[in-house]
Amino acid sequence: MIGIDGCLKRIMDIPGARSVTLVDGASGLAIAAAGRHDVVDQHEDAAAATDVVRAVLTSPALVTGLPGDDITEIIVCGTRGYHLLNLIDGDFDGRLFVHILFDGDTGNLAMARYQLRSVLAEFAEDDHGQ
Repeated sequence: MIGIDGCLKRIMDIPGARSVTLVDGASGLAIAAAGRHDVVDQHEDAAAATDVVRAVLTSPALVTGLPGDDITEIIVCGTRGYHLLNLIDGDFDGRLFVHILFDGDTGNLAMARYQLRSVLAEFAEDDHGQ
């Protein structure tokens, strides 16, 4: 079982991870963060990432129309890295998500996605990170 700090540490151990922010999507506030937030601080990161998640979740163009086919992950690729935004399963009223910034030179998108799913599944089973 891992709590919030353990979850963030394990995410930062994924090769290429530069920063991670755990966000309350309902309010847009940062719950916790780790790593280097060079461009924006964790609170600006949380607010901006919440805008992205809300835009994707409310976009009719991105809905498949099939029952139970929910968006669970958003990937944004840049020239020097990539961002993973993962909504956390569990009894959080669909509110929590993580935003992780990965370095393009040292990260591996496929491996990062695989490792991140494992960490978040364990976190969601852990009394909701309490």
